Amino acid sequence: GVGYAVAAFTPCGPERSCPKRDYLNVYEKARAHEQSERRASEDPYVRLARLTLETHVRDGGRVRLPDDLPKDLTLPDELATTRAGCFVSLKKDGELRGCIGTIAPTRESLAAEICANAVSAAVHDPRFAPVRADELDELVYDVDVLSPPEPIEGPEQLDVRRYGVIVQSGDLRGLLLPDLAGVDTVEEQVRIARRKGNIGAREKVQLWRFEVERHV
Repeated sequence: GVGYAVAAFTPCGPERSCPKRDYLNVYEKARAHEQSERRASEDPYVRLARLTLETHVRDGGRVRLPDDLPKDLTLPDELATTRAGCFVSLKKDGELRGCIGTIAPTRESLAAEICANAVSAAVHDPRFAPVRADELDELVYDVDVLSPPEPIEGPEQLDVRRYGVIVQSGDLRGLLLPDLAGVDTVEEQVRIARRKGNIGAREKVQLWRFEVERHV
């Protein structure tokens, strides 16, 4: 080293003789326990998104509802009987890994909407490479179900924690979900939505707001 102290550490015996010092094994066990607990706590909306995505990535198949559901997964009635837009977000190591959604319903049911958007988030988000099979255990899911958007007069009718925003100028449109980490002001929210829609900062826009029901 130049200008800094340099040290080396040499293990003084087989790692197996001191399991607590087998740091890789300890880390892998802790990570596996964390993943198992996370899966156990997922609600049915998220479990459906995970099942769909993993089925697609592992064997290229699709989930047929309700025939392909595991016995321990009972879907709430509203998933089959209602229609709504939704977004499926994927994170890995705390960083976004994919996010695709629909503002308004495009499928016959909310369950079908979640299935389609889960696959799209994994393989069609242009910002990321398609999700690989070896990443599946690392993914954390959010499913946001959108209320119907309503037009508003201006940013003063927004609340960055409560409302998502849609910014529209002609055929261009950008959307940002509410209550996102690092987005703390309405000004930031609208600016990011403009950027996502390729809408210039000085372009006149129509604003819409919506609420979400977030499932984790």
